[in-house]
Amino acid sequence: MSDLFAAAGFERSAPRPLADRLRPRKLSEVVGQDHLVGPDGTLTRMLRSGSVGSLVFWGPPGTGKTTVARLLAGETDLAFEQVSAIHTGVADLKKLFDAARGRRAMGKGTLLFVDEIHRFNKAQQDSFLPVMEDGTVTLVGATTENPSFELNAALLSRAQVLVFRPLDGEAVMRLLGRAEEVEKRRLPLDKEARGVLVRMADGDGRAALTLAEEVWRAAGEGEIFDAERLQAVLQRRAPIYDKSEDGHYNLISALHKSVRGSDPDAALYYLCRMLDAGEDPLFVARRLVRMAVEDIGLADPQALVVANAAKDAYHFLGSPEGELALAQTAIYLATAPKSNAAYNAYKAAMRVAKENGSLVPPKTILNAPTRLMKSEGYGTGYRYDHDEPDAFSGQDYFPEAIGRQSFYRPTPRGFEKVLGERLARWAELRRSRNEG
Repeated sequence: MSDLFAAAGFERSAPRPLADRLRPRKLSEVVGQDHLVGPDGTLTRMLRSGSVGSLVFWGPPGTGKTTVARLLAGETDLAFEQVSAIHTGVADLKKLFDAARGRRAMGKGTLLFVDEIHRFNKAQQDSFLPVMEDGTVTLVGATTENPSFELNAALLSRAQVLVFRPLDGEAVMRLLGRAEEVEKRRLPLDKEARGVLVRMADGDGRAALTLAEEVWRAAGEGEIFDAERLQAVLQRRAPIYDKSEDGHYNLISALHKSVRGSDPDAALYYLCRMLDAGEDPLFVARRLVRMAVEDIGLADPQALVVANAAKDAYHFLGSPEGELALAQTAIYLATAPKSNAAYNAYKAAMRVAKENGSLVPPKTILNAPTRLMKSEGYGTGYRYDHDEPDAFSGQDYFPEAIGRQSFYRPTPRGFEKVLGERLARWAELRRSRNEG
């Protein structure tokens, strides 16, 4: 039946997406990945050496992973097999491996391209190991997820990870230029709208070409879109952001480090990126509370109060008004004096607590509610600090087995400067009274 359709010319006349028509025919035509396929790119050097091993392509959608894998097979004279981890089971893989063994016996190698390889479970990933080791297949896996977290260590140890980068503005512009050559017509956009279209693509070449097709379909005869009209027509492509994947963790990390680095403008930018992409504002609020205690601490004790108040304000106001409280808090935290002294003190104290087991506190500071406990010396010699000069007795409260420890070392910033002076005064009093 397919032959009949082809004979009638239907196959040739069937519409093909612009991204498919513009698919590169050789590696040098791939845009935006010069570090891999440029004159001195990683893959170029591999091909030049005549040796290409198993690879994992890691990068966002629309950056050329599938195209490069297909072209790589042609450059190496390997038979090309492509599967998707979503639709392939262990039985399917066994058939592919058997076919690859048959080719190998005839002197022909196989490049097996596995799209979304991170979706295979451990057993499925393990099934690749023998055929990778004996050379039955050269595996090329593609993933949008961090291979360090999603792929077995055994598989990763047998493959080289190559990172595909989001296409920059210049690369997307080159793609649009090629599209105009193929279509033999200019995109009906003014200069500003063209830049907006590039940004809407968000580093995804396939998305850029899909958007270009939408523009051509929407434009009337002789019509030129400005930026505002373009956005109205395309309704804007959603940012690449999955709350369970890398984009989520990358942006919260960027927000946290911008606050820690005292950059309120960068902090606001990443906060807005997350909210614009649909992040749960209460997740952001929780992270702001964490920043207040981890990176500001007692340098500004109000930071925790402000962060908690923002969380309560969001609960009270809801969206979108409540987001302003989060933005205000991000600015407050970014501009506050910074200290991780309390955070470090907690970690040091926890380490000592774990290492030394169940040490009994000094009997001096133990309560003695019974006669027996009093006879054992509980509470003997305890000095009530409020009755001492300066309301400070200078007694030692640590177990005798470990002696006095020092965990908290305040910084000379913000309120901690006051705390540092106070602790220094108490240390001097403790020394003088214990010597006396």
